[in-house]
Amino acid sequence: MNYETLGEQTKAIHAGESPDKVTGASAPNIVMSTTFSVDANTGFSVETLNENDPWIYTRWGNPTLQQLEVKLAALEQAETAVVFASGMGALSTLLFHLLKAGDHAIVSDVAYAALSELVKDVLPNLGIDISRVNTANLASISAAIKANTRLVYIESPCNPLLRITDIAAVADIAHRTGARLAIDSTFATPIATRPLLLGADYVIHSLTKYLCGHGDALGGVILGNRADLAPLRKKTAIRFGGSLSPFNAWLIMRGMATFPIRMRVHEDNALRVAEFLERHPKILRVIYPGLPSHPQHELARRQMKNFSGILTFRMENGRAEAARIAAKLKIIHYAVSLGHHRSLLFYLHSEDLLKTSFSLEHPEQLESWNEFAGDGIFRLSVGLENAEDIIADLRQALED
Repeated sequence: MNYETLGEQTKAIHAGESPDKVTGASAPNIVMSTTFSVDANTGFSVETLNENDPWIYTRWGNPTLQQLEVKLAALEQAETAVVFASGMGALSTLLFHLLKAGDHAIVSDVAYAALSELVKDVLPNLGIDISRVNTANLASISAAIKANTRLVYIESPCNPLLRITDIAAVADIAHRTGARLAIDSTFATPIATRPLLLGADYVIHSLTKYLCGHGDALGGVILGNRADLAPLRKKTAIRFGGSLSPFNAWLIMRGMATFPIRMRVHEDNALRVAEFLERHPKILRVIYPGLPSHPQHELARRQMKNFSGILTFRMENGRAEAARIAAKLKIIHYAVSLGHHRSLLFYLHSEDLLKTSFSLEHPEQLESWNEFAGDGIFRLSVGLENAEDIIADLRQALED
């Protein structure tokens, strides 16, 4: 089937799936077998594995995983995809596949905490040079480029600040110097942004978030060109062993059937909640790409077809307020993570994050952090409940 001609909702439902040829089952089966009956001439090493070979061993590939990969590639308009047991499994595989001792990489100074800690604490010990920059500042990226720069890594919007990076402009900077561009597009999702069409070489998603959408399955994916991902799968992903469970792949596919519809509701709800919070007397500032008050709203409008469901807000005495609000919430769960069908709220204290996950050494970086986060921010993942109920829960929780 030619998925390129289909709409997003049709792709989300049908890409990678077809009725079972034996039973006629309409819903995809879960192939839980770890091993498969093969021809006697089959090789024992992954070195002999080709992309179109029959199934051999689930760590190498599996029918259920392939169905998910086809669906994800169709939505992202990528040639192919490789799925993993978690978003960090995807990120770490990509970094270790592309970088070796003596290489240099430019990484967003504010990014997913586990990724930030990996590039701060682990990669330098392996002889990989890392420059942490504010990737929303194109001049900072250009200034950080070196002769041995192999990778530029960005997030847009970035976690947790919701700062936007101009993907096409950064792709141009990276490619002019021979570097590759990778982007974690988890917050945006393929509904909002398709970075490969803007020049990115690799796109990463935590499938745990919006693509699954129900908070019940971990997963990750790297998407890109077949020429790049075939060796990544063969040489690194299979050997690292971060294989996605077929059961989790099936859960994620089930969630993806409603993914485009869910994203419309996430955006609608988030905008209404953001507007409510922006008017509330106890809220100092709200950051949401869909608000005209976002510092990069015009870039967000050009680059995002959907503003997603994540917003942040600031209050005086945020840490103390967090404890009080968490005890009063009735519908919203005080919990980490995001992109689930239910609304989730969590407070992120700047002092703690700047000590652990982020090392912001330059005044420009600290200035940008303070502009978006101040002393700390509440990150609210707006769910699929009625917007009026989410707002009512926030209103009563904010009362003294």
